[in-house]
Amino acid sequence: MVAEIAPLFVPTPGGPELLIILFIAILLFGASKIPKLARSTGEAMGEFQKGREKVETELEEMRETGNYDLDDDDDSFVDTEPVTREDEETDTETN
Repeated sequence: MVAEIAPLFVPTPGGPELLIILFIAILLFGASKIPKLARSTGEAMGEFQKGREKVETELEEMRETGNYDLDDDDDSFVDTEPVTREDEETDTETN
């Protein structure tokens, strides 16, 4: 019984594979929606990169100053509670 060793790298798709993926994307989304999809994906990736850089900067500042106080008076708090109408009951209200 011989154990197989998993490859250390994942092969990336080459030219023909990318053409097939592009063709399937055109069939699924249509040629007019692909630029919009690519643009929104790029914007999302940019926002993710900005957020990651902000966290890295804050962590580096915490390491340098030794200030590990997590209670910030930051006004950039975003409420993630879903907005409902007043006449609707939510699960938290009924429990």
